[in-house]
Amino acid sequence: MEDERDEMPETADTSTDATAAETANDGLATDLARTAEANKGRGAQKVERKAKRFEVKDVNLYYGKFHAVEDVSMTIEPNRVTALIGSSGCGKTTMLRSLNRMHELTPGASVKGQVMLDDEDIYRANVDPVEVRRLVGMVFQQPNPFPTMSVAENVAAGLTLNQRGISKSDKAEVVERSLRGAHLWDEVKDRLDRPGSGLSGGQQQRLCIARAIAVEPEVLLMDEPCSALDPIATLAIEDLIEDLKGRYTIVIVTHNMQQAARASDSTAFFNLEATGKPGRLVEMGPTQEMFTKPGKKETEDYVSGRFG
Repeated sequence: MEDERDEMPETADTSTDATAAETANDGLATDLARTAEANKGRGAQKVERKAKRFEVKDVNLYYGKFHAVEDVSMTIEPNRVTALIGSSGCGKTTMLRSLNRMHELTPGASVKGQVMLDDEDIYRANVDPVEVRRLVGMVFQQPNPFPTMSVAENVAAGLTLNQRGISKSDKAEVVERSLRGAHLWDEVKDRLDRPGSGLSGGQQQRLCIARAIAVEPEVLLMDEPCSALDPIATLAIEDLIEDLKGRYTIVIVTHNMQQAARASDSTAFFNLEATGKPGRLVEMGPTQEMFTKPGKKETEDYVSGRFG
């Protein structure tokens, strides 16, 4: 697994993949638990559920004093798939996590610059990060269904806390709609009460996508969603991504050049000049052009396999 360790300074925690998965689940559970009370008594402003376009302006990302990503400016268009590519350690996942304020969940992490979701700077002081994460959903590298919950409970986890007054029938309708949206309903409709952790790896990843879309986000972030899957499951996820972009803006991190070429509309290439230096955005453009006529020699060398 090429995980967050590649995007962190050497002093960061480099424990096992299992610990990383637990941390992701803990972060999700904490956000869900906070959501119901997120804006009470502290003046936090909700982000309107209308934004779809990201404008990243002069963003610098840090882990403590370590400068992880330097001076990134980019536009992520609505209802398109944008792939972030580049060698390990260049800041792709760190950049992805900054788009829904998950970067700052790491102790000591900080952000400079603006991340605009339409006209809203998600890092403005009175914007609630939990509200941002409801609007900008995240699908992690390793499938991470809540192990003590059934298939249906996993999908409805956000609804249960976000809408405490929702009826059982309404919740069941959302669960079915989300599972259908994730191309999973026909496979699990007869075992909704069984543990989500009992599904196959590809099914678990689609379950996590269903959980993400159940709360009706506008954007989906995917951190190497196929890295732990076999080729058949990978193609199923890619087909799903193609279908989902009609309803969501999608940003995906991938090390698979073929996947970026197949599944994305735009590609952003990140690179690292040297160990200890921050990652940077080399260039961004339509995927076909990036893979056939890139504007920078660095990009050509990477997509052609000369390095990375």
